[in-house]
Amino acid sequence: MTIKMVALDLDDTLLNSTHAVSLRAHRAIQLAVEAGVMVTMATGRMYRSALPYALELGLDVPLVTYNGALIKWSRSGETLLHRPIDVSLAEEILNLFRQQGWYIQSYINDVLYVAEKNHYADYYESMTGIAAIPLGQEFYTMGSQPSKLLVVAEPRQLAMIRKAVADAFGKRVNLAVSGPMYLEIVNPMVSKGRALAFLAESRGIIREEVMAVGDSQNDLDMISYAGFGVAMGNAMPEVIAAADAVTAANDADGVAEAIEKYVLENIT
Repeated sequence: MTIKMVALDLDDTLLNSTHAVSLRAHRAIQLAVEAGVMVTMATGRMYRSALPYALELGLDVPLVTYNGALIKWSRSGETLLHRPIDVSLAEEILNLFRQQGWYIQSYINDVLYVAEKNHYADYYESMTGIAAIPLGQEFYTMGSQPSKLLVVAEPRQLAMIRKAVADAFGKRVNLAVSGPMYLEIVNPMVSKGRALAFLAESRGIIREEVMAVGDSQNDLDMISYAGFGVAMGNAMPEVIAAADAVTAANDADGVAEAIEKYVLENIT
């Protein structure tokens, strides 16, 4: 079946190790769009961190950001969907992190907040180009609904923190690992798969006409939802196992290869 919508994860998928989109990927996306295919991004990143890549590619589409918590048009800035974490639940989670001394970031109104700056905040800022605003103890009682909470920790500690959060909050949150050092905490109704379903249905596109490309655990449900799920060559083993096909790694133009092979070659 012809693919009508393509959803691309950003980090370690569309973006190479220098956080750039290759010329080949840019051209493949341009050709797909010219052929009438909707190409969008589905990322854990905040909207204003993903937006520059969409504008660079000339995309005028709704972007799936914060793991699906916020869907917002790239050109007009119109919000189509926003499912933040409830205020009281967010404060419960933040209180746990304050008690344990664990590092966590909060995203409110597309602004990044932290309690204190440290090497984790510095690392995140250098990767995304987004400056974190330190609030001290006020961070834990902001009284606002965050689009997402993000834990940043060393892999061994991250696994321990994930278990603790799951034990404490269960089905009140949705948890997903988006990289070796990242744990995403979002509204239980939020995922990339749900976001793609919302977008596809709003455009009259059936799931068999959707291709999703990703590499991490937070991509699993969108790869499962899509009629054709593609794992990057550098993807986590569970993502590769769930995918319909495996393309090259992000530093070997895997996204361009997938679009050329599974989208452009099948356009009649």
